[in-house]
Amino acid sequence: MLYTGMIEAFIIVFILSAVGSLVLNMVFRFFGKKGYLGNLYPNVRGGIPRAIGLVPFIILCFFFLPKYNTLVLIMGLFAFFDDVLGRTPSPIGIEWGQISRGVGMLFVMIAGFYFGFGISSIFIALLVQPINISDMQPGSTCMVTVIMSVVTIICMLIAGSPQVSELPAIYTPLLLIIVCIAYSPLDFAGKIMLGEVGNHSFAIALGICFYLIGGFWWLIVLSFVTVCLTAFVRRSTLKIFFNQRLGILNPTFGDFFMDVLTGGGLGDLFRRIILKTKQYDVENPFLIKLGFRRLLYNPYAPTHGSNEQNNAYKVRLDGS
Repeated sequence: MLYTGMIEAFIIVFILSAVGSLVLNMVFRFFGKKGYLGNLYPNVRGGIPRAIGLVPFIILCFFFLPKYNTLVLIMGLFAFFDDVLGRTPSPIGIEWGQISRGVGMLFVMIAGFYFGFGISSIFIALLVQPINISDMQPGSTCMVTVIMSVVTIICMLIAGSPQVSELPAIYTPLLLIIVCIAYSPLDFAGKIMLGEVGNHSFAIALGICFYLIGGFWWLIVLSFVTVCLTAFVRRSTLKIFFNQRLGILNPTFGDFFMDVLTGGGLGDLFRRIILKTKQYDVENPFLIKLGFRRLLYNPYAPTHGSNEQNNAYKVRLDGS
């Protein structure tokens, strides 16, 4: 009886996710072409609706495990503000979107402690970083989410994960797979974008799924695997990005890993705080393989100008 109810719920979820994504796409396109949506309809390939991830976000809020869906709700709301505000600078020099994302992650950590996740709540919130980076090319976040959800199901079956809220533990990753697959066709085609509201919601849901396998260490191990998978999925586009934008030639997998783990606006903000104007020149082969060129790449350093500036500011890590 329980499993019959789950199957019926999954059918409803699939229909809601598929139809809802199609409808919201049409609505956003209609208003976006009239110029009413701002950051929610960026001029990419003639205009692509952003934040269609509102549909998976709302579904997860209603169908995810009781009380755990509160974490998805918190992060999704702040993430949607990130989508709406975009790269608008704040008076303190940080983008409003970055502030909204950071505050959302902080509230997820606090709520996670309240709901009994303990220190795991910190790492659940931090999973937003790699999943956000995965959402830089069509379909990549959906691919990572589905693959990691399947891995989670296998791990739950092996570990014998207990029921949660009177539901089998595998309910959570199964729900995530169905929501994602139903949403994904237009995303893979490059016609819509999840936006921060979508990929952040998937990140928190995935983190909770990892935790429900058996606690903290499962969360840590599968979060690491998620970063590796994202780096692998995005390796081609990252290689072009490194060569053309960062000047990191012949990037290693370590560089891809570090970009997924520490890239993006929040990562650059920490680099600005920690590195200030310094640019560290990594020449040690072992550190290069580990990705230290990307880890220590400082977009705020003046070293990206003339050779004279480079020589003045670079600090070598090979001991010379």
